[in-house]
Amino acid sequence: MTFIRRLKRHLVVIAGLLTLGYLLLPNVVVTVFSFNDPKGRFNYAWQKFSTDAWTDPCGVADLCGSLGISLQIAAWATLGATVLGTMIAFALVRYRFRARGAVNSLIFLPMAMPEVVMAASLLTLFLNLGAQLGFWTILIAHIMFCLSFVVVAVKARVMSMDPRLEEAARDLYAGPVQTFVRVTLPIAAPGIAAGALLAFALSFDDFIITNFTAGSTVTFPMFVWGSAQRGTPVQINVIGTAMFVVAVLFVLAGMAVGNRRRRQKA
Repeated sequence: MTFIRRLKRHLVVIAGLLTLGYLLLPNVVVTVFSFNDPKGRFNYAWQKFSTDAWTDPCGVADLCGSLGISLQIAAWATLGATVLGTMIAFALVRYRFRARGAVNSLIFLPMAMPEVVMAASLLTLFLNLGAQLGFWTILIAHIMFCLSFVVVAVKARVMSMDPRLEEAARDLYAGPVQTFVRVTLPIAAPGIAAGALLAFALSFDDFIITNFTAGSTVTFPMFVWGSAQRGTPVQINVIGTAMFVVAVLFVLAGMAVGNRRRRQKA
């Protein structure tokens, strides 16, 4: 009976840990197989431990080139979507204007719409405009796709802000720019950062919209898809593991900064 009581008491924690383990299992498999030395073209069965892929991650033709393109697009798309999304979020929360409700509803459309529909629509738009498919069409498409996610993240943060803090800054003779830079922006920063990280991940990982708007440009997800038809090089697992480690380090750094600020306030 004691065991059953303990199990019931920690049931939520156990379920959470099991779910987390299930979500991280693919990353563990990718990491393990990044040290594999397959005999054939496909890296699907464990053969022998090797660090050759880690010492030469660009050993496969066009892999690092496609990775660089994906990183560039993700960085610029994150910047564009974050700037535009932040301004839209502040406008929707702080101002009243005609069609505000319609804009609020339309913001959710890219999130609810299947990607293939949005991709086909963007392809039709670019072809009608006579645009040459490539880096810039991918970038425009990614900004449009990521914009809604940034707006939702920033909007939630802005709605929770206490307007009395900004009023206090104005009472102390701070100008509009000073109030925004020293009060509003630091409070909204966690939401903006969350939206930016989400936009980067979505842009870097996207395949469907990219495939429709890429033309002859090959991004990293498209390279992985193409490689899977002929064989899966171990270097793909190496890049995947490195990206996962970098993401975890960003999360840990954010948690450390948050804990440090809380201790300073205490």
